[in-house]
Amino acid sequence: MITTDTPLQKQGRIIVENIIEKPETIVPRPNLQDYDETYRTFEWTSAYDRVEWNDCGRLNAAESAVDRHARSSRKHKVALYWQGADRNEKYTFLELSHLSNRFANVLTELGIEKRDRVFIFLPRIPELYVSFLGILKTGAVAGTMFSAFGPEGLYDRLHDSGARYLITNSALKGRVYEIRDNLPDLERIIVVDETDVAEDEVSYPEAMKKASETFDVAEMLPDDPAFMLYTSGTTGKPKGVVHRHLAIVQQHLTTEWVLDLHDDDIYWCTADPGWVTGVSYGILGPFSCGASVVVHDGRFDPDVWYSIIEQYRVTVWYSAPTAFRMLMRAGDVYKNHDLRSLRHICSVGEPLNAEIVHWGMRAFKLPIHDNFWQTETGGILIANYPSMPIKPGWMGKSIPGITAAIVDDDGNEVSPGVEGNLALKPDFPSLMLEIWKNPAKYQEYFMGGWYLTGDRAVQHEDGYFLFVGRADDVINTSGERVGPFEVESALIEHPAIVEAGVIGKPDPLRGEIIKAFVVLSDGYEASDDLESDVRRFVKTRLAGHAYPREFEVVETLPKTRSGKIVRRMLRAKELGLPVGDVSTLE
Repeated sequence: MITTDTPLQKQGRIIVENIIEKPETIVPRPNLQDYDETYRTFEWTSAYDRVEWNDCGRLNAAESAVDRHARSSRKHKVALYWQGADRNEKYTFLELSHLSNRFANVLTELGIEKRDRVFIFLPRIPELYVSFLGILKTGAVAGTMFSAFGPEGLYDRLHDSGARYLITNSALKGRVYEIRDNLPDLERIIVVDETDVAEDEVSYPEAMKKASETFDVAEMLPDDPAFMLYTSGTTGKPKGVVHRHLAIVQQHLTTEWVLDLHDDDIYWCTADPGWVTGVSYGILGPFSCGASVVVHDGRFDPDVWYSIIEQYRVTVWYSAPTAFRMLMRAGDVYKNHDLRSLRHICSVGEPLNAEIVHWGMRAFKLPIHDNFWQTETGGILIANYPSMPIKPGWMGKSIPGITAAIVDDDGNEVSPGVEGNLALKPDFPSLMLEIWKNPAKYQEYFMGGWYLTGDRAVQHEDGYFLFVGRADDVINTSGERVGPFEVESALIEHPAIVEAGVIGKPDPLRGEIIKAFVVLSDGYEASDDLESDVRRFVKTRLAGHAYPREFEVVETLPKTRSGKIVRRMLRAKELGLPVGDVSTLE
């Protein structure tokens, strides 16, 4: 069994000298040999007792995340620091346990049963976290939704899931009532901030006052569903990705291994629970490890973000590359704050450009550690560990228990250095249980014993993986395949460019040409001279066929709320095509 002193960690201290300037070279370290040994011998079953399965082989992810700490010496430890617009609150593990028990009793009194879907439509307020845990305790399935969703996005999710109950607030419930008549399965709306409610509504404050703080938590089989999120595809409606209670095993271990959480850490994950990171590593993983979690309910603001790190003495920070690029664009704001508490920074949501890694060293004297996973996989798969050398721009190595490879279109493994499809053996705990009501779509992910991520990548002979692009984003120009991430990374190294999105545009001569949409840094304006300078700059960093032949300056790039650039929308705009589902866009 791997413990918290695993070689994948280094007693909570990051080895900053391990940043590697040249991707093709690796600094050998003895602990990498330990990693190899751990990787060869690790089995997921050896870690099951880390989340306290009972003697009958049953568990409940909410009990593993919170209740077991409420029964231990951690019961009075702060589990949740919450910062709102005009007030701050904190909750211990014991308080979270009691509150989620109360809500589980509220749901049980309303007649909720195992496998029923209960959805949450709230901003990042404490009631979101309490209700999520309470839903899991009943054995029902929790669904999380961004508070920015409009009626169409709500309808797609509530109608498809057949949700019986919805938890929301007075500011958001009006959007629900716009579609309420078309939701035959939705029985009641639970309103968290009202005491005087309509006949078919439930007052959360009143119901919670009457509910007991003790509850017999439902004992679930490992493969019983726990939570679900809807993720958008290029076409069609968003699909419901369902995850099991067993997923907490992988979420717990990767929180230790990759995020490097220790008992004395203050941890801030900036992700909203409407996104899988906000569930797996904003709730279940860190709480399961007994960490203190910071939650900020507010919009992005560099000064506010740095103030949060300073105020709460945040030690471990998990955010998205887009956020780091925006912080980089803000300049030296960080110098106005004491950020010395930080010891480890991780990034997820899209590939991490090498320039951001180097900026992290300049700004915080710490590298930013990339890792890779997906909504469908539920937990981290490939990562730069705290104790590993970092190859800027590379995703890292697969974690123990994960078999990752590059395969061709027939499912055959290719040689190191050859681009292909990033694939995984589908034998890890956090892999999705199903696509809700769509078994055919679920089966499309699998071929020849592999789970196909839909991403193109390259594996170096040393085991590190390099992201190339989504399979449908890769550009074929003059017979050469070009990954958009490679071009975007080169573009943002230019001081005038803070963000870039690259697509392939049909061309009668070359098949496709590369077109770049760029957001300029403050102080720069579009001009022919600037475009010429960017062209010269990029040509020194890319092969002759890989530089953009067209540029367009834009105010913003279309992104999901997790910060991922939606290249299909750039392509649709350029070619006059349908944009597909837009409900998860920022």
